[in-house]
Amino acid sequence: MSPQMSAVMLGVDDLDRAKRFYAEGLGCEIDKDTRHFVSFHLGEGSTQLALYEWDAAAEDAGVSPEGSGFRGASFHLNPDSRDAVDEVMRKAVAAGGSVVREAAPARWGGYFGYFADPDGYLWKVTTYDS
Repeated sequence: MSPQMSAVMLGVDDLDRAKRFYAEGLGCEIDKDTRHFVSFHLGEGSTQLALYEWDAAAEDAGVSPEGSGFRGASFHLNPDSRDAVDEVMRKAVAAGGSVVREAAPARWGGYFGYFADPDGYLWKVTTYDS
């Protein structure tokens, strides 16, 4: 049996700030909201997104909460047009994120950019619409 991913969990420094970023800024629907944990529905057929206080997430996993730099992963959103890519990038910045790479045409014919959420997690927003 192959594994089936049901959620992606991010450890965050400020749970309230992160919750506002994803719920109010990007429009994610809150599923569960507790003192140390928030989860979101990201749409039909999508994996859930969960936020957990950084130290509590490290404790849950039994590892040190120290960590920095590139985390070796990025998350990807695939809207259906260049305008939609630009809109997601604008929403991320308005909600407190930062542009890491401006959205622009790609050599392979698509269009993409990167933003970082307030905790530095990288999100690539790309469309294959040429």
